[in-house]
Amino acid sequence: MRRGTELTGLALAGYCVVSGSFVPAVAKLTTHAASGLTIALFTSAFAGIMALAFLVARGQLALLFHRRDFLTLLAVGALGTAAAFFLYYSGAKRVSAIETALCVQTEPLYSLLGTRFLLGHPLPKRRIAAVCGIAAGIALAIGTRPTSGWLGLGLLLATPLAWQASHWVALRNLSEFNPTLLSGARYVYGTLVLWAVWLAAEGTAGLPARDELGGFLGTVAIQGAILAFGGTLAWYGAVKRLDLTRTTAIVVPSAPIVSLLVSYLLLGEAVTLRQACGFALTAAGVLAFALSPSVAPTAATEPSFGLE
Repeated sequence: MRRGTELTGLALAGYCVVSGSFVPAVAKLTTHAASGLTIALFTSAFAGIMALAFLVARGQLALLFHRRDFLTLLAVGALGTAAAFFLYYSGAKRVSAIETALCVQTEPLYSLLGTRFLLGHPLPKRRIAAVCGIAAGIALAIGTRPTSGWLGLGLLLATPLAWQASHWVALRNLSEFNPTLLSGARYVYGTLVLWAVWLAAEGTAGLPARDELGGFLGTVAIQGAILAFGGTLAWYGAVKRLDLTRTTAIVVPSAPIVSLLVSYLLLGEAVTLRQACGFALTAAGVLAFALSPSVAPTAATEPSFGLE
């Protein structure tokens, strides 16, 4: 890998960290006004508008409807946005922003297992140890949560599996790794799936009261266009330059650490000593992954996507 390519990938991963640190707190602000399904739909819709604008500007809109990749892109949107957003915002509605940030740190575990058994990457001992540290940190931080909160925690713990499943589908089936196209698929097709489910399950009854609608739409517009779409575009750009497991391990545990400050400033949520110790363990896992070199795929079926 060329040094410039790696530095660009790390910079994009850094943007994902900053963007992701605001996601739990903003999610708590929006989920007070509407259901998780409604939040998921409108967040995805605003992100989809941005995605379509980028595709048109780059002259790549036709790729979104190419027959060869249509089913793969539809699956990416259904898993990475429709399923993941529904799980995430439904879970975030039931727990604190700090707990929301903690739960999605399970993603490196899913990533490590998936890239090994589905994509053919090796399992370096250093990464295994790092994932163990991350898992121990999560268990330490949320281990004393009251039973009444386990539904929200369960939904959030399942969310990264939907994200990773969309990455595995893309990596195994697409002939070209195009960050703009993947971002478009995530939010255009994800919005269509969510819209169909929303009409069947809630419809306009799921919207907030008319006097709250303007503020609600403004917040979800920021949540969708800047945090969701901007973060996704940067994410795929980082994955193209770094391997999936390394990008996951840099971004996923780091963003929640920064989000502690954001949650305190926006929501007044203070971290407990137990949670602080849990975050410290995850930070150790982040450091181990960040200092680990990228891993080349070994499976003959995995495309290189132009990685250098």
